[in-house]
Amino acid sequence: MNIYGSEKIRKMTSSIFQEVVDRKQAALMNGKDVIDLSIGSPDFGPPSFVMEELAKYSMDPGKYGYTLKGISEFNEAVQYFYQQRYSVELDPETEVLQLMGSQDGLAHLATAIIDPGDYVLVPDPGYPIYEASVTIAGGRIYPMPLLEENKFLPQLNEIPLEILQKTKMMILSYPGNPVTALADCSFFEEVVEFAQVHNILVVHDFAYSELIYDNNPQISFLSVPGAKEIGVEFNSLSKTFNMAGCRIGYVAGNSQVISILASFKSHIDYGIFYPIQKAAIAALTSDYSFLKDQLKEYEARRDALVSGFRNSGWQVANSPATMFVWAKIPEGWKSRDFAFKLIDEEGITVVPGDAFGKQGEGYVRIAMVQPPERLKEASERINKFLSGFPVGI
Repeated sequence: MNIYGSEKIRKMTSSIFQEVVDRKQAALMNGKDVIDLSIGSPDFGPPSFVMEELAKYSMDPGKYGYTLKGISEFNEAVQYFYQQRYSVELDPETEVLQLMGSQDGLAHLATAIIDPGDYVLVPDPGYPIYEASVTIAGGRIYPMPLLEENKFLPQLNEIPLEILQKTKMMILSYPGNPVTALADCSFFEEVVEFAQVHNILVVHDFAYSELIYDNNPQISFLSVPGAKEIGVEFNSLSKTFNMAGCRIGYVAGNSQVISILASFKSHIDYGIFYPIQKAAIAALTSDYSFLKDQLKEYEARRDALVSGFRNSGWQVANSPATMFVWAKIPEGWKSRDFAFKLIDEEGITVVPGDAFGKQGEGYVRIAMVQPPERLKEASERINKFLSGFPVGI
């Protein structure tokens, strides 16, 4: 008996992250000291008060049942966080929905909203779940190129009208992943007007909202007038509060979309562990001094890594946000060849840019998820690897 995956699954390629893991394991088997700069999983722990809250409630045997959905305190905590951090007012009952991480929510939203044949505008390069979620839902992808000459912003006026007439949703992410660019208010205002004219739902992934450097403003898409009428914003506690393994996040914004996604989720999950919800509430309603200190740590890591590359002649752009550096590689290399040879020869894992879309070719994504001394060593090893190649880019 031969069992085949569905047509949707056959359209999807294997995860590049699994390929990187396989290469990493091979390097370890060959005795390499591997420095992993591939996956965006924070190496910092959550604040102590968050862990204490989790431990406290996990000792209560009455808190191990199904929660079914987010407790009201959680939604109120998101409301408070958005008001304090981004000056956005939310109705906790109708404009906030708890998720098992923002990736989970993004994957489910496409299935809840998209019908077969509907187009979705997706950034290229973009995080893989954007495209995968549309494929699973039976939708059609229209890639929006993010090019350096356009400050990595999509050119909305270049999208053909015949595509827009069949488009139901557009996905954006600023600050982005893998491209670490920022968007300003004027761009978001353009997006709102564009979405209103063409009747398109805007989905903004804001997972790196608290990792914005050099005193640049933190701009929530929902802070723009009219945004809640046409859009939603996903956020997570994974990067902001280092709770990646807890799998908790949320979506906020348009109440109709929130209601649709809540209905979908009611059929497929039974809520998040109560102690995790309480820990998340503690994080979202704290004094946020932790966030300020953490930002300084990441900013110092970025400066050390980028300056280390530049000192050897590799002119890597200074990342304005996120825990990543989006680095243009030397001419003559393909992204995948560059990344895999770097693992094989120097034991450094990075993600090839083509894993994020056609426009990612010629780049690699480097995650700043190691202590400073390991980042320094990684920089030295990469510079050694590049010493035989021209890097004046």
